[in-house]
Amino acid sequence: MSCPPAGHVELDGAWWPRSRDLTQELPPLAGVLEPLWGRITRIAVNPRYWPILPHRIFVNGHVVKVGWFTSELDPHKILLLSGTAGPWDLLVIPPETADPSAARLLTAASAGTGPHSTASALMAAEQPDGTPSSYEAGPLRRADDAAALPAAAVSAAVAW
Repeated sequence: MSCPPAGHVELDGAWWPRSRDLTQELPPLAGVLEPLWGRITRIAVNPRYWPILPHRIFVNGHVVKVGWFTSELDPHKILLLSGTAGPWDLLVIPPETADPSAARLLTAASAGTGPHSTASALMAAEQPDGTPSSYEAGPLRRADDAAALPAAAVSAAVAW
């Protein structure tokens, strides 16, 4: 699996998983996105925030390979590859993020206007003092029918 060039900063949306368990979180994400983006064939993550990295997952009856990159991929981003629609970059909002912060991040990552920013830059802007205070535990309210915010396909801020 190859990663996008280091200068690639555009985000196609955001993903707010329920946990840090990729084995449980990736199949529903890919399953929801396949009707929109085509068959997902590979997923790449940076392992910094994921305690367990599966080599493959099963999605809609087929295998999706999962790879990881420590220096080539922003630790706050996930890359999904589709044979029909190309690569898709999603900001990963930490599962423990409080609702107001998550809403701001979902909106910022899916906005089709304004300056483009890296996933890490968006996360740093959300916590300007460098502390995790913006990500304190809070009540999570998530839509059951959406896993991500593709900028071109969804206009409202929802999360899985």
